[in-house]
Amino acid sequence: MALEIWLIYTSTVLVFMITPGSSHLLMISNSISYGFNRSIATAIGDLTANALQMLAAGLGLSAIIMTSQNALSIIKWVGVLYLLYIGIKMFLKKDLSNKSPSKDKVISLKSLWLQGFLTSSANPKAIIFFAALFPQFINSTNGFALQFLVLSITYIVIDGLFLSTYGLSANWLAKRLKGKANIFINKIGASFLIIAAIMLGFKSLK
Repeated sequence: MALEIWLIYTSTVLVFMITPGSSHLLMISNSISYGFNRSIATAIGDLTANALQMLAAGLGLSAIIMTSQNALSIIKWVGVLYLLYIGIKMFLKKDLSNKSPSKDKVISLKSLWLQGFLTSSANPKAIIFFAALFPQFINSTNGFALQFLVLSITYIVIDGLFLSTYGLSANWLAKRLKGKANIFINKIGASFLIIAAIMLGFKSLK
């Protein structure tokens, strides 16, 4: 792949990433609530779903998937309802002074990974996005597999950097707020989660 083509592709992805998506809001929420180190599992879940979506696009499954509107709707609304459930649960959680913060915030890495995976998977249209984007930067006269791999890795690295930036920023803010202010910031984190669910709910599959 020519360097200039890769730079154009990278610039395109960066522009696409400028506006925070539902996965980024989830990362912010989990970094606030559980700390950046644990929220890395959420980022890995999101990137795992992205990798599978890119693979499906590369294998030409996008057309087949788009014909299964019922299946797409089920995937989407399972993700939406799951995010709403955990977001509302976090928002309504009472501050019990006799509970240690560490015990109150225990959550498995598997659960954090699942949140990231479901949030990204709940947007099946991403497969179509990759299927439409990648061909614009692939030279048919060169090997497809290597070019596809370069494009996929580039996207994952950029998305990972954005997720990390949002997560670190949220965690930095949460660490500097204590007492009632920290309770308030956790409510904000839960609100981000609810907003992420609403954003997914309004996304069209067409």
